[in-house]
Amino acid sequence: MYWTLHTEGGPRRVNHAAVCVGDKIYSFGGYCSVEDYRVFEPISVHVLDITVFKWSPVEYKNASDAPFQRYGHSCVGYGDKIYMWGGRNDTIACYTVFCFDTKTLEWSNPTVTGVMPNGKDGHSACIIGNKMYIFGGFDYLTDQYTNNMHYLNLDTMDWSYVHAKGTPPLGRDFHTALAYGDRMYIFGGRADFSRPHIIENEIYCDNVYYFNTTTETWVMLNTSGISPDGRRSHSGWIYNDFMYIFGGYNEKTKVHYNDVYRFSLKRNYWEPVKIGGTPPSKRRRQVCILKEDKVYLFGGTSPGKHPLNPDDSSDDDDEKLLDNNDLHILDYNPTLKVLCINYVLENNLDISLLPKDVLIDIRIMTQPNRISRPINQTG
Repeated sequence: MYWTLHTEGGPRRVNHAAVCVGDKIYSFGGYCSVEDYRVFEPISVHVLDITVFKWSPVEYKNASDAPFQRYGHSCVGYGDKIYMWGGRNDTIACYTVFCFDTKTLEWSNPTVTGVMPNGKDGHSACIIGNKMYIFGGFDYLTDQYTNNMHYLNLDTMDWSYVHAKGTPPLGRDFHTALAYGDRMYIFGGRADFSRPHIIENEIYCDNVYYFNTTTETWVMLNTSGISPDGRRSHSGWIYNDFMYIFGGYNEKTKVHYNDVYRFSLKRNYWEPVKIGGTPPSKRRRQVCILKEDKVYLFGGTSPGKHPLNPDDSSDDDDEKLLDNNDLHILDYNPTLKVLCINYVLENNLDISLLPKDVLIDIRIMTQPNRISRPINQTG
């Protein structure tokens, strides 16, 4: 495993959602603290071509069909379509299902039936079979963190409430949920029993749960090994029977992370993962998308020195966090060519005598995107 690519200039986004369809990653919405947030403008969509690592914005043919801009929403891919649910802007939370067609780049609003969930953000969604399962999140109608489960049959567009057996995880938001066979694995997130919300009463769970969609039963696993700290706003993916966790944040300890842990889905043990190359900065609210042997990581927010105020740095103050516009790739099986290019770049070696095809690859791997400017130019 090796961090093989790092470019800047992509969409500067936090709490966005993304899906890979074919050789493109589609990123939806989110916000940026250095940009004006227009509450009901059409949601932004950016597309990453993973063959050349470059972003482009989607220009709508009919913006009136697009959902409003939002954050804390979820997206799943089903065939050539991407289904988005939930999230909120600064005014309201949304409970409408939207469908984005990756062939026409147009939105539609499918008619749904059944028992639909209330509008939420910070929930999770994943596809198992032909169903989109929605778990947890903050419910703005009841004003609480939830641990209920709904699913939407994507063939019939019928919502169902799941009367689950077993003991579910605590109500939470900004956890991860990953599909593995007929199971939905849950890790992390933020819970809170207090009203009004008090940071000292927040709960950051480090247990692993799974929901068996066949028996509709919750199970909390007895795990072993070295486990990650409880956290929220992290990322997760599954590769070769392991659940991987990257980054996130714990408000109680004021710690951001850029570590990687993996959990064996066969043997129920945790272990930290050592990775070559230069890792991304510590961050939360980023997106990680697995495609074949590569994980594409982009966006999120990090603690650090602001270019306009370099003497001011803190890990626990939102006003001192920087929203990222970078793209990183974690490669499980990097080629010798890619490793050699990384060595050349890391050691600033002369490339003038390299073959043309290698120079082209170096340009592709290092050329910045042009979606957003450096933060000291955006104000």
